[in-house]
Amino acid sequence: MKISGVDLKDLKEQYGTPLYIYDAKMLKDNMRLYKNNLVSKEFETEVLFASKAFNVKEMVRIVDKEGLSLDCVSVGEFFTALSVGYDPKKVYFHGNNKTPEDIRFILEHNVGVIVVDNLMEIVALDMITKEMKKPVDILIRLNVGVSAHTHKFIVTAHVDSKFGVAYNSEDFKTMLEVIEKSEYINFKGFHSHIGSQIFDLAAFDAAIDKLVSYCKDFKEELILNIGGGFGVHYTDEDKPIPFDVVSKNLIETCEKALKKNNVKIKKLCIEPGRSIVAEAGYTLYTIGFTKKTPNKEYYFIDGGMTDNIRPALYQAKYSCDIVGKENAKKDHLVTIAGKCCESGDLIIEDYYLPEAKPGDLLITYTTGAYGYSMSSNYNKALTPAVVFVEDGKSKLVVRRMRLDELIEREE
Repeated sequence: MKISGVDLKDLKEQYGTPLYIYDAKMLKDNMRLYKNNLVSKEFETEVLFASKAFNVKEMVRIVDKEGLSLDCVSVGEFFTALSVGYDPKKVYFHGNNKTPEDIRFILEHNVGVIVVDNLMEIVALDMITKEMKKPVDILIRLNVGVSAHTHKFIVTAHVDSKFGVAYNSEDFKTMLEVIEKSEYINFKGFHSHIGSQIFDLAAFDAAIDKLVSYCKDFKEELILNIGGGFGVHYTDEDKPIPFDVVSKNLIETCEKALKKNNVKIKKLCIEPGRSIVAEAGYTLYTIGFTKKTPNKEYYFIDGGMTDNIRPALYQAKYSCDIVGKENAKKDHLVTIAGKCCESGDLIIEDYYLPEAKPGDLLITYTTGAYGYSMSSNYNKALTPAVVFVEDGKSKLVVRRMRLDELIEREE
């Protein structure tokens, strides 16, 4: 089996397992699908890569070359971008609890836009910008009350969400008052993000309608950032909408809403993350022992919840194959279990595969989002290497963690 012309067995020999593998061409193609189709004659457009999905230096370099802006949610993500010379003015910085240290750091390094989440943050930002004499552009994150039908931990716009403020709330009114009096805070528009792994564009239509209706209360033309959350294919149960169709639909919906409300906006932004990287990513494991119990059969792999926490955290589902046996008879109903000392360390449950032998390679699909980003050193596991493949060649972009690095910060 090959990915972008590179044989998986060769990758195992050269880099070991567990191994994160990314199809670099697919990453670029996905970015271009969004950017080339999010186009309007009525307003500017901007595509931001939501880097929390996968933030490493090489990924930021590709984002830069493809002309996308960047969504960062931590100083660490922002610092990674700075480390490869990415323009900080193209960064939108998010977060519901930015510390004073966070705010000072991003202001010192000339962040482009801060997405303000709540009343206490705008008060803190006002104080710090005065202290530093640093002007900054902001968007206010609004909780538009549109509930996407996804897992409760990845829905971000219901009325009691930890994110954002309601438009007609007292907190929002007070935020505008603080901005009006501020010498350094420049209000530019609104941000909204309704959830993740969404397959129904009607949810985005409803969010856009609400955001556009709010624009009637302002004289200036605003920036509207409607976030991301566009669904991808993990298993055959998922029916994602092509990214070019998503982009065109968002433009059409926004243009109709603007006409209906007789208003104009300056720019429409989107923040795809998972949908750019998920299906371009794979995780390669080596199968070790197998085991049968009265009711189950297990294939044990050399990774687990430390390199993919999503099955344990979200009950996320994945598909997989045994390399070289993709077309063999799949007559074993098995559970793929990791090597962590946790009963919940199960990557895929009740899945039909051929008979496996120790040393066989297992490839799991659509692991490009939130695999590496959410990896951990639980049980003192080593963080896997990351390789990019393209046109028959592989490139190591993150080397495998060494044992000594596990303890180098310990006294």
